[in-house]
Amino acid sequence: MITSLANGRMKELTLLQEKSRARNKEGVFLAEGIKMFEEAPLERLKEVYCAEKLWRRMKEEGEHGALWRKLQSCRDRGIFVEQVSDEVFRRVSDTQTPQGIMFVMKQFAHSLEEMLQNGMERRERQGKQPLFLLLEDIQDPGNLGTMLRTAEGAGATGVIMSKGTVDIYNPKVIRSTMGSLYRLPFCYEEDLGKAVKELRQKGIYVYAAHLQGERFYDEISYEGGSAFLIGNEGKGLKKETAELADSYLKIPMEGSLESLNAAVAAALLMYQAAGYNRRKEK
Repeated sequence: MITSLANGRMKELTLLQEKSRARNKEGVFLAEGIKMFEEAPLERLKEVYCAEKLWRRMKEEGEHGALWRKLQSCRDRGIFVEQVSDEVFRRVSDTQTPQGIMFVMKQFAHSLEEMLQNGMERRERQGKQPLFLLLEDIQDPGNLGTMLRTAEGAGATGVIMSKGTVDIYNPKVIRSTMGSLYRLPFCYEEDLGKAVKELRQKGIYVYAAHLQGERFYDEISYEGGSAFLIGNEGKGLKKETAELADSYLKIPMEGSLESLNAAVAAALLMYQAAGYNRRKEK
């Protein structure tokens, strides 16, 4: 059992928790929580740390408990598994009320080319139109995590982000995804404009959520595949990025509001397009 914050592994966990540079250098990220661990793909797990209180509880449940069985599967695969004293675990954890389990995983390696290919193949096989979310310089970790979770729920093909977008492996982003990080393809692009052009070349219509939108989002058919550009929470889309879109669209506003939260706007747009897909399938 690890009982000291001075332990080398605990120092490494703290570094992974706080520094994106450390995560990227090692090609890993740190996550925590029971649900996140239960859904974590075994082939991507590298290390697992369990607080002593939860460890005792799991051991009492034995083979009847899903968590204990998952831990045993980790050990069978040669994944490092260790107990940590409750106090040390609490100090290392990024949450106010830790659930007692954290783990190191290999980062994912999706690409725009892979996502485009998957989208085209899905259209060919299932008749389901590609659906992408394009994010420019989103800064709030909770917003980004919520967008990934919503994108999975709407059946999106993938999420494409500018380099200025918050690190997807930030612990707050990971928690907000509620496991969608494991299942929904995503990538960062050095040149978001180039990615927009590649989508358009594949016949995917690119919409910019914009205050100067010509049409309301629920007046569009979304035929042939859709991609939605969502800009920074405070500044919106850069002018040069917005100009790459096929058209601007807007969300109707009552009262004195000019716009919605970025994650809420993304949800409305994706589900509207997804609803069109479902109607076509019928």
